[in-house]
Amino acid sequence: MSKNIALKPRVSEKAYATSEATSTYVFDIPSEINKHRLAEAVASQFEVTVTNVRIANIPGKAKRVYRKRGRNVSAQRSDIRKAYVTLKEGDKLPIFAAVEEEVKVAKDKK
Repeated sequence: MSKNIALKPRVSEKAYATSEATSTYVFDIPSEINKHRLAEAVASQFEVTVTNVRIANIPGKAKRVYRKRGRNVSAQRSDIRKAYVTLKEGDKLPIFAAVEEEVKVAKDKK
């Protein structure tokens, strides 16, 4: 059951820096997932040991879109639920491995 949970990594410079410095990875998760199920899903999908899970609920922002002829249309961005998953020392996830390989190849060519 925990392998059916879709873990979408949050790819940003801040998330990458956090993963390199402290082995903490950031995921966008569905709203019905709790910490225990998330820890089981990460552990079973990536075969690592999870030491800590923190979850943040980010409410969606209200946005205004201006169209021609003076009409204003209001819209609401979706709410986001982020999870910060800390792994045991020495464990890594292959999320940013492709980025690191591209950097190594670029350096080797120079």
